[in-house]
Amino acid sequence: MKPKIVLLTGAGISQESGIKTFRDANGLWNNHDIMEVASPQGWVKNPELVLEFYNQRRRQLHEVQPNAAHKAITKLQSHFPVEVITQNVDDLHERAGNKNVHHLHGELFKVRSEKNENLIYDWKKDLHLGDKAEDGAQLRPHIVWFGEAVPMIEKVIPLVQQADIFIIVGTGMQVYPAAGLVGYLKPEAEIYYIDPSPSPIYTSNSLYIIQEKATKGLPKLVENLINQY
Repeated sequence: MKPKIVLLTGAGISQESGIKTFRDANGLWNNHDIMEVASPQGWVKNPELVLEFYNQRRRQLHEVQPNAAHKAITKLQSHFPVEVITQNVDDLHERAGNKNVHHLHGELFKVRSEKNENLIYDWKKDLHLGDKAEDGAQLRPHIVWFGEAVPMIEKVIPLVQQADIFIIVGTGMQVYPAAGLVGYLKPEAEIYYIDPSPSPIYTSNSLYIIQEKATKGLPKLVENLINQY
């Protein structure tokens, strides 16, 4: 029986493709605090600023490519049953051929109605005030902002509960509820944590730390797992 593998990926894996993270700029964007561009309050106060922030992110996403870590997951999926839980809002997992990708915090190439979160549209261009959903409401980024619920978390908990191997890569394990997913692992599940500066993880599971960047550590781990099983 091949082990079931679940990955939790974060900003570090996208950063190696050239996507800027808030941590790069101490949580600031063009001298604006993160809460001004990624919260419901910021949206109400200055929707044009919020739209421009995400328009820039969307434009940048057209210019970057998946990296060796994304491609290593595709290779892993050709040998094992694999689920990918990501905190990232880019589509680099999908572009690399990763299957079974679950976006906890939304997707940059999607927008939704301001009034109905189930009215979701694919959107790869700039979004402006006046762009409306079919219910007549303003379209907003399909992103989970600070202070909003994370509806996908309930869908991924059963996946974590079934995991035999849990691989954490590119995340500082500081953002909840994602960081709390380790608490749902069965006692015999193994955890591999790939990060150049790993944060403490409090768990009774077997924990193996690989202190490397995603593009180096993940391909090595994938090769080892394929050889092992």
